[in-house]
Amino acid sequence: MALFLLIFAVCLLIIGGMVAILLLSRTPRYRTEAEDLLALFDRALEGTVQETEWQTIVNYPIRHDDALEGIRRRAQRLMDEHGRPWQAAQGGKLFTREGCAELAALREHLARHQARRQSR
Repeated sequence: MALFLLIFAVCLLIIGGMVAILLLSRTPRYRTEAEDLLALFDRALEGTVQETEWQTIVNYPIRHDDALEGIRRRAQRLMDEHGRPWQAAQGGKLFTREGCAELAALREHLARHQARRQSR
């Protein structure tokens, strides 16, 4: 009987601990920051970004910053208009020349926005 109570107490302790951990833990959230977008844009301009990485970051909405959300939407529109995912899969660039020029301008805009924000 003592062995049964010992095993029951240990199991109750383990299950109770697991339930407490699950109740107290939060859902992990990914928060896209300006540095993430700048790094993505740099890799896209270099031609080293994959389409899946681009889509993962650019298709995730940014709810904490309206300015970053606007830049993300412009990048999404840029992919729709100038994207060449079939060429990126073969080792080429993800965007056409016009797309790269627009992406460079968007990157500069984001860099200036980030510099103004950091100077405050």
